[in-house]
Amino acid sequence: MTTGSKKGNDNRVSLHQKILTDMENNILSDKWPPGYKIPFEHELMEKYGCSRMTVSKVMTQLVNMKLIERRRRVGSFVTKPHSSSAVLEINDVSSEVEELGKTYDFEITSRRSKKASLAEQKLLGVEKGDPVLKLLVCHYANKRPFCLEERLISLLAVPSAEAEQFEELSPGSWLRKMIPWIFAEHRIRAGGVSEAAAGQLDMPPGSPVLVVERRTWSAEQAVTFVRFTYPADGHEIMARFSPSGS
Repeated sequence: MTTGSKKGNDNRVSLHQKILTDMENNILSDKWPPGYKIPFEHELMEKYGCSRMTVSKVMTQLVNMKLIERRRRVGSFVTKPHSSSAVLEINDVSSEVEELGKTYDFEITSRRSKKASLAEQKLLGVEKGDPVLKLLVCHYANKRPFCLEERLISLLAVPSAEAEQFEELSPGSWLRKMIPWIFAEHRIRAGGVSEAAAGQLDMPPGSPVLVVERRTWSAEQAVTFVRFTYPADGHEIMARFSPSGS
């Protein structure tokens, strides 16, 4: 009696996990793209031969994972997965993409070694005439534009960057590996995407974007300034902190 009951419970758990895995894979692989209408519960019950309770628990999990949203009297739909950045940490874009279950790639669309302009001196915190490497990088998730990176690297702080081709690691990942940072400053703002950036991100000019700017220093020497531009509906900022004085 006890053995039979335990076996039935294991089967229910297995079936629940199978349905969850199937639906999650459909969403993360873009087989079910954002806006896709999820089959009704009775259709899933019929397909998997399970109870309404099992399907309902799966749907609730997917809602909690922010993969789907329920609209009363209309149905359930796939949401656009949101990546997140930790404000108090320096994360790689690759890790943001991989956390979404997507394939990461990047392309350097522009690079130039030059003397810092007045505007670049202010952004990076270097002196007039200091050499910098200016890079424009497009990051991809499942071969679709994910965010745009504009980066300045001080060649006084990291002279080896001038010859680096960044074939295996993106500039950000390479810098984290090559030189330890001591201080960092973040600035976050909302805005409209410029015409040039819109072309890179495959979105209409003026569309809302989230812009994250960061400067880092090592041993009181400026290392890099970077500006990330994300489509506003696909990214969020996260911070964890404690009360002052705790």
